[in-house]
Amino acid sequence: MPLAMTQEVFITCAVTGSGGTQDRSPHVPRSPKEIADSAIAAAKAGAAIVHCHVRDPETGAPSRKVEYYREVTDRIRDADVDVVLNLTAGMGGDITFGSTDAPLPVNPNGTDMVGAEERVAHIAECLPEICTLDCGTMNFAEADYVMTNTPGMLRAMGKMMTDLGVKPEIEAFDTGHLWFAKELVKEGILDDPALVQLCMGVPWGAPNDLNTFMAMVNNVPDHWTFSAFSLGRNQMAYAAAAVLAGGHVRVGLEDNLWLEKGVLATNAQLVERAVGVIEGMGARIMGPQAVRDKLGLTKRAPRG
Repeated sequence: MPLAMTQEVFITCAVTGSGGTQDRSPHVPRSPKEIADSAIAAAKAGAAIVHCHVRDPETGAPSRKVEYYREVTDRIRDADVDVVLNLTAGMGGDITFGSTDAPLPVNPNGTDMVGAEERVAHIAECLPEICTLDCGTMNFAEADYVMTNTPGMLRAMGKMMTDLGVKPEIEAFDTGHLWFAKELVKEGILDDPALVQLCMGVPWGAPNDLNTFMAMVNNVPDHWTFSAFSLGRNQMAYAAAAVLAGGHVRVGLEDNLWLEKGVLATNAQLVERAVGVIEGMGARIMGPQAVRDKLGLTKRAPRG
């Protein structure tokens, strides 16, 4: 494909995630206030979008509590900086099987399976501009854990998101996820053009080598908008790769804890580093309203 570097780039900061990073860095936020404060700092550093999960404030474990999401979004909306809100809808599709000799019954530790309406309850309550739609089922790092998103579940969740007026961000962990995303658009469940996040280097999805990355890029329709990230030490390299390939950038503590070898990062520091990479390539950083205009987003207050 011809070189088509992005000239105006938006940065998404993935603030905290749901993985077991809470005890590996003191900068990973846990409470709704900490998550909101970290998101606000990232916005001030140059992030146009903040992607938020919530955690149990005491343990740091992932949570689906609507009241936590409401507190996070209210605090961010009340801040003195504008930013586009992107909430995860990836929780509630987790299966951890028993042993290889006795996979059933499933292991209740790590299994959290709920229906489509419950998986998007916080989206309906908070009405962010964007929410994520993990567009496939996959083995996900741990030995007996499966991230479960069936075609039926994705059709139901995607329609709910579209009906709410919240733009789904398709999380694509492999090329087949993009194939199904195009089917959802073809069926009218998702609007065209769609928004895609290319998730590279997540075991056991698409590896983060450049050949695989470009295979992912080449499976995104030309008129769609895509962003990309890689886990760990390749996070900033992928900021450059995404821009060079015609996309946008995601950084943040969900994907990488380190600013450099031996130095734990904050979300704001990762955003600042990404701004330097992007501007060093000769591109410009987009603000939140420019992103809303580009993606057709509407900033709304939550339900009363």
